[in-house]
Amino acid sequence: MVVYPKHYNVIVAGVGGMGSATCYQLAKRGLRVLGLEKFDIPHDLGSSHGYTRIIRLAYYEHPSYVMMLKRAYELWDEIEKLTGEKIFYRTGSIDAGPADSWVFKGSFQSCIEHGLDHEVLTGQELQKRFPGYHFPHDSMALYQKDGGFITPERATVGFVEAAHHYGAEIHGREEVLEYHPTAEGGVRVRTTRAEYTADHLVITAGAWNAKLMPSLQGLAVPERQVLIWMQPQRPEHFRLDTFPVFNCLVDEGRFYGFPVYGVPGFKFGKYHHLQEQGVPESFDFEPNERDEQALREFADRYSPRPLPHHDS
Repeated sequence: MVVYPKHYNVIVAGVGGMGSATCYQLAKRGLRVLGLEKFDIPHDLGSSHGYTRIIRLAYYEHPSYVMMLKRAYELWDEIEKLTGEKIFYRTGSIDAGPADSWVFKGSFQSCIEHGLDHEVLTGQELQKRFPGYHFPHDSMALYQKDGGFITPERATVGFVEAAHHYGAEIHGREEVLEYHPTAEGGVRVRTTRAEYTADHLVITAGAWNAKLMPSLQGLAVPERQVLIWMQPQRPEHFRLDTFPVFNCLVDEGRFYGFPVYGVPGFKFGKYHHLQEQGVPESFDFEPNERDEQALREFADRYSPRPLPHHDS
């Protein structure tokens, strides 16, 4: 077994969805890469888990994102070909809300500026076409056929395996404790297991970014997010081919959701949920009745009557 010195071109702190992709891209460019992850790879304490994560080509936040999304689509195709595993599921996407809402108007504007195929539907037309949706009849929805979801756990594993293919070294359950610049212009990183040096350090620690970069205190604030899986009485309305991923603005707030995939039940959540912010260690990672009630109200009003469910 060849033993290498503990010096790398790049160390990546955090090997979730972002960090694993970073390790892969850097290793593919011929750099000596070390990825360090505090937890397991993958794990369920960050953002890169939960079986499904939405990806949309029609980006209501701002049309400028669309060019980045087009490149992201190319890169998802690339990693699927490299791993031989399906990671990106195209279900179509729905952005819905009042006609004058920034959610609907922003998505529409992205499609117009970039010439994206799309359809505009009223709430009533949406329900007729996709019976799993029961949004207000006077709401407006933009349907874009290229939206869908990524399987985050499999994506993370795929990127790590691809990074390994190009020679990267990835360590799970090894937390970065501190780092300091070196006299040579690089960085020295101390973990729970060892010390390493590198020319560069990339921090992709998600909710733990501010702990490693104090300058982000108050700017990158972790927030507790709860998702729920509910059992529909009409499961045929929530299949991959009958229920596009959605983002909607209604009286109760802004919600997002997915068709049934991976585990029983269709999955959805509320943006900012109960607006619980703080350091990750302060959060209760178990859902409670208050969490359930906030989400059940949405399902009871805007989807066909659900059966008893499980949540997470």
